[in-house]
This record gives sequence, C-alpha cells and structure tokens, in this order.
Amino acid sequence: MKQKLFIAAGLLALIVSCDPPKHGISRVANIDPYSYTINKRTESENGAVVSAHPLASKVGLSMLKRGGNAVDAAIATQLALAVVYPNAGNIGGGGFMVARLADGKLVTLDYREMAPGSASRDMYLDEKGNVREGQSMNGHLSSGVPGTIAGIFASMKYAKLSFTALIQPAIDLAERGFVLTKREAAAYNGLQADLKKYNTQPNAFMRSVPWKEGDTLIQKDLAATLKRIRDKGQAGFYEGETARLISEEMKRGGGIITAEDLKNYKAKSREPHVFNYKGYTIVGMPMPSSGGLLLHQMMKMIEDRNIGAFGFQSTQAVQLMTEVERRAYADRAEYMGDADFYKVPVKALTAPEYLAGRMKDYDPDHAGNSTQIKPGQATGHESEETTHLSVLDKDGNAVSVTTTLNNSYGSKTVVGGAGFFMNDEMDDFSVKPGVPNMYGAVGGEANAIAAGKRMLSSMCPTLVLKDNKPYIVVGTPGGTTIPTSVFQTIVNIIEFNLSAEDAVYKPKFHHQWLPDVLNIEKGFPQAVRDSLQQRGYKFAERGGIGRTEVIRVLPNGKMEAVADNRGDDDAEGF
Repeated sequence: MKQKLFIAAGLLALIVSCDPPKHGISRVANIDPYSYTINKRTESENGAVVSAHPLASKVGLSMLKRGGNAVDAAIATQLALAVVYPNAGNIGGGGFMVARLADGKLVTLDYREMAPGSASRDMYLDEKGNVREGQSMNGHLSSGVPGTIAGIFASMKYAKLSFTALIQPAIDLAERGFVLTKREAAAYNGLQADLKKYNTQPNAFMRSVPWKEGDTLIQKDLAATLKRIRDKGQAGFYEGETARLISEEMKRGGGIITAEDLKNYKAKSREPHVFNYKGYTIVGMPMPSSGGLLLHQMMKMIEDRNIGAFGFQSTQAVQLMTEVERRAYADRAEYMGDADFYKVPVKALTAPEYLAGRMKDYDPDHAGNSTQIKPGQATGHESEETTHLSVLDKDGNAVSVTTTLNNSYGSKTVVGGAGFFMNDEMDDFSVKPGVPNMYGAVGGEANAIAAGKRMLSSMCPTLVLKDNKPYIVVGTPGGTTIPTSVFQTIVNIIEFNLSAEDAVYKPKFHHQWLPDVLNIEKGFPQAVRDSLQQRGYKFAERGGIGRTEVIRVLPNGKMEAVADNRGDDDAEGF
C-alpha cells in the first residue's frame, strides 16, 4: 500500500548532486527528499526497516543494500530521524537498543538520559513542598543529559560500515532540506508559541508565516553539529563546540546541564531481560526501562488462562488483559526505577508464585478497583512522542530501538547554534512521591530524582524468538501506553493469529492502575464496551495509542514489515 506525497518538480534527488562526494563517501542512492512515497507494508527476503518517517526508513534500507547489517541500518535510521522527525527523533534525547546478532548473541544498550550533577530530589518543589507547575516539563530546567549519540557509538562495534557512511545521509537531509507533509507542517505551526516562549535564539523551526505542506525545511545549524560528530566522533557532541553550545544555552535559560555533565555521560551495556512464553523466547530491556519487566509480568499472568480461546477483542480477553495491566502498573509505581540507584526486586516480581498471587482476586464478572488493588508484596512515564524503529536482515541480525525526547519536541528548547531540541526527560522522575507526572503515572522512592540517576522509562523495544531465531521485532512510542501496546500486539499475533497489519491497526486499549480508567481508541467495539461497562469499568476514549512498528518472519521465511497507520510511518524492504 503506497501513499504519494508532495512532488516538487525540477528538484534534484538527495544523491543526484553536482557536488563532488565529501570525505570520499558517495551519496545514498535513489532517495529523493522532495518527492517520496509512504509504504505501509512490505514483504522481502533480504532486509526490512520500519520507522516513523519514510525518508529515515529509506536511509536505513540503503545501508542494508550497501552491505551493512541491521545495526548499520538502525544507526543510520536514528540519525536520519533526528533530522526529519524532530518531535521525537533526536540527538538531544536518549533511548534503548535491544538486538539479537547473527551469531545468537543478545545485546541491550542503555543510553537513557541522566539527571545533571547538580540535580536534587526536591528541585521542582517550592518552599511549601508543592510542585512548581511546568518546570519539569518545558524549558531548560526540564532537560536531562542526552544519551543518544553515546548510544549510537556504543552500538558501532556491531556495525560493518564506517560511521561517516552512516551519518552522511542525515547531514545531507539537514543541509539540503526535505519537503514537509501536511501533518508535519501543522505540527510546526502548533509549536510556534512554545518556540517563542522557551527559546533564547532563533532556529530553523521558527517562522513568521505558517508552514504548509510541500515547504522545504533546511537545518544548517543541525548539519554543522552532525558534521562535528562525523569528524570527531562522540567527542564531537559531548566535548568541544557542541558541548559549549549546549552549556551556554543552559546558562541563558536557567538549565543546569554543564560541560562536565556532558563529558561524563556514558552509555551502558545491560543484561537483557529474557523470559519464555509458551515456547517463545521474549527479549526486552531491563531497568531503567520498565518495559521488559512489565511485559514479562503481563504475559505470565495470562499464560495459563487459554486467552486464545476467548477470541480477539472479546469481552473476556479485554477484561483479562486489562486486569493484568492494572496489576503490573501498580507494581511499577512502587518498585521500578534505575537499578544502579535502587534495588528493584526483579526476581520477586516475576516469580510464578508471586504472579499467581497477584491474580487471586481476579473476578471475570466484575471490574477491579485500583484503590483496593495495591502493589504486591515483593521482598513513573514518558511522552507520547517517543519513536521506534525495527530492523531485520537476511543474516538474522534483529534490532529494536526506541528513542525519545519525552514530550513532543521535548523541552521545546532548541540549542542555539546547534539546531536540535533538548529533551524534557526530568519529568519522568517522580518529582514528588504520589504526584502524577504529565501522563498520570505516579511513582515513589524508587524513581526519585538523584544526580547521575537515569529516570524510569516505559520504552519497550522487544524481540520475540521462535526456535531461537528472530520471529517478531516490535516496539512503539506512546509513554505509559508503550508496554501495553507491545503486549497487545504480541498477544494478537501469537494467541489470536492476527495478521501483522491487524495486530497493529486494530483499536487498542490501555490501563495503568492510576487513574482507574480504561483508555480505548475510537473504533473500539461498542458491544464490548457496553459489556465491560456493566461490569463496572470506566472509559476514556482517546486518539491513537502509539505507533507500532512490526517485522514478522512468515512461514515461507520472508520478512513482513508493517508500519502503523496512525502516522506517516513507513516500511521498507528488499
């Protein structure tokens, strides 16, 4: 399925340039940033890439075609997303990578943002102990130390191509520009008031006349920043000119990230969170991502209940999944945080007897009650504007990457002279125990602010292995809805035998313990809603939940890649 976008006649393709190749690297073939299509589904034999923007997916695929592996494609796609999808793609944020390499090795990289060195537990509270509204969500003080570039360089050891080759398409897209879709133009227009409020210098996104579909966005400052990274590696971001621009921007706007904070940032290799579900091996991210642990709890709480026999979106299935979501999120609020700072009882929270005990009060005839269902006795959130990419190559390298700025466009602050948005990830901490963050998630001591600590995340990049080989590569943005969307997508495929398209496109639902409301998308079956309402559930109808990107290996060995229809997401394969 293809959707044609704006065509600007006479404009040259990104790679068809009269300029001589720079640094000995030729341009990426067959990508035209002024006229391109969106593919929602592909079937391929050699490789597949799915991401939130067609240009980024095409850049990633081009790396596979040049002989790169899935890690090469993931790196190039991330860097391109930082240019063409700045509301979530980033170099000023952070993320997680879950990968299975061709030799069977499992890799999980944590490049989540960190609290600056001068951050403190009560930094967003006034003298009376009340939360100062907005300071953890917008502007300079809301930013954590970015991790994306460190994460990309940490993943380079698994790549085949040169970093120069992987970053050059992003530089070209920033320097020469790309045309905006209708959706993107509207987003930039809606951002103008915040840009004026939270920025100290002009930037490429500010404009006195409205943006419109077909306009070209050129980002010269960002191109210069990317070139410094190309030429100087990780130090091109965390030291030197870029670090100076970031620290000066912080000083101008009252932020607290320093040059020392930047220089000290490190990405971390973690032990993957792995569990078995009915013969499938599920590989997720450990703390400070809550995604892997929440998915583990939810999948195991349904494992012995024959949910497949209930039927897709039946009242029984939706109620059971809602109630396991409720219980897992209650545990999230109490126990989950950065395991480097707080002892998260992972083994206790996933013990079979513990999970069985959590379901003892499950009543299929009545709604649970979050004032009565508390965290279990075992001895937080982010924005809707995260972004996910999935990659699989012919050799069996599978990569699932979720990155974020937290809120849409992060802190709404662009680093003056450097051209990229900073995150507002500090809001993912519990700024005060029991007080919800911007998406209603609550937390306590486990996720309290501390200097150098990584804030709890809902990101859930996930791999499903079948016979120890990649079967599903999946992930999504969506804040606290991320783990429940991944949960539903996997159950849809494994238990309800849905096609990948239906598993992604069909209306989703979400419960996170508090608030005690079942969120549903438009189009959710009315009969099921009525039946659940009779059991005592309260509903909130909302817009799209997440933007799930899935690659599934078909019985014939081909790769089926599906991009979510809730946005301009794109699937590419060859």
